[in-house]
Amino acid sequence: MAASAPTLLAPGYPAEGRCSYYVEKKKRFCRMVAAAGKRFCGEHAGAAEEENARKRILCPLDPKHTVYEDQLAKHLKKCNSREKPKPDFFIQDINAGLKDETEIPEQLVPISSLSEEQLENLIKKLRKASKGLNSTLTDHIMSHPVLHDALNDPKNGDSAIKHLKQQASILGNIEKLKLLGPRRCFVEFGAGKGKLSHWVDIALKDAEKVHFILVEKVTTRFKVDGKHRKKNSVFERLQIDIQHLCLNKIPVLREGKMPVVGIGKHLCGVATDLALRCLVETYAASYEERNEEPLAKRIKNDKTEKGINTLTKERSEKNVPDKWTPVAGIVIALCCHHRCDWRHYVGKEYFRALGLGAVEFHYFQRMSSWATCGMQEALLESSDVTAERKSDQNDDREEHEGGARRTAEESADSPPGLLTVEEKKKIGHLCKLLIDQGRAQYLEQKGFHPALQYYTDPWVSLENVLLTALPIHSLSPETTA
Repeated sequence: MAASAPTLLAPGYPAEGRCSYYVEKKKRFCRMVAAAGKRFCGEHAGAAEEENARKRILCPLDPKHTVYEDQLAKHLKKCNSREKPKPDFFIQDINAGLKDETEIPEQLVPISSLSEEQLENLIKKLRKASKGLNSTLTDHIMSHPVLHDALNDPKNGDSAIKHLKQQASILGNIEKLKLLGPRRCFVEFGAGKGKLSHWVDIALKDAEKVHFILVEKVTTRFKVDGKHRKKNSVFERLQIDIQHLCLNKIPVLREGKMPVVGIGKHLCGVATDLALRCLVETYAASYEERNEEPLAKRIKNDKTEKGINTLTKERSEKNVPDKWTPVAGIVIALCCHHRCDWRHYVGKEYFRALGLGAVEFHYFQRMSSWATCGMQEALLESSDVTAERKSDQNDDREEHEGGARRTAEESADSPPGLLTVEEKKKIGHLCKLLIDQGRAQYLEQKGFHPALQYYTDPWVSLENVLLTALPIHSLSPETTA
């Protein structure tokens, strides 16, 4: 005798002990286990019109999951998306920069709505401001032996190899700057899964007293930092916006005199400015105030070649400077300049000195997207670029920007048909260069020696500029070469 069909009509039958709810979108039954004596799993219990069925509703804190309606109050007290008590290292807007209401422009029209004359004036200002800047950066494309096996592993696809090459080059640059060593704390901003810190830890081998602080404002799946169980290194993950992060309130940095190395792979837009201010103002400045005169003032008082050479000799063979400094170095891969913000930007003084302000910055940061948009269009027009490589370029952009939102932004930021693809590309690069130059000058004023360089091939990533900085008193001929 044929078995009776389930209440929810659908082709086939659910597996034994599995939920009887048919998922129309997937054209199959739900594969979740149903409780003994029940026909539906907990997620789909409300879908059945059975007697005494309990209704499930979307969680008001996070609509990505559901909860029984009669247990909502209890759930809200333990939901992972609930607002949690603020830690000691959370200080509202500590790295945000000063908000000057007089400089915040009113609602500005998109670039596509500018007149031809307005656009030409903006481009003239850009070219005048960037005159004298070296638009061709030095190539510092490097690698590191710890990634050799991963880079040559046939199991890794093109996308994985692309990220491994970037991580290898960043790690190679960190080593070249003599920042790999014991007794220090690596702070990875915008850490994501924590893979950059993962490779730094492997490169350090058995270095003593190494601490990693991974800063990420959102919950991240498939984190690799949880896999590290070495005795000599400690991983600590902080879920916090960089804008509110006070490093000197973190116990390991407050209690121990541990130099910090700030690192990051593709620190998008405003996050770079927040991270720089977090390192050289919030953290370094707090030590300067407690211990001695500011680093920038000390450098100014002793900025002679003889003085620098003397300080160079003080660096130990283990890469630990005898003259301790709160921030030992900064190595950050830049990207997404179109996401910068005037209030948080650290290079305001640089812009003002050039006769530029908030309005020009707004349009320049929008026009900076042309650097990658132009290249993308050129790639699509090029017959010698494979479809696979084009797909990789799209993946690279989506990693930072998101598909639909980015398309809308590109439309609003496109000029009214006055410029060719190549002209847009050059203007976009000038905008990026000008914004980055403001960051470099900021670091120089704070007593650091900054540098901008290409760290990977543009075929690997369209965002291929690396910002590095070392305290001036720790420079050696090798690190400045």
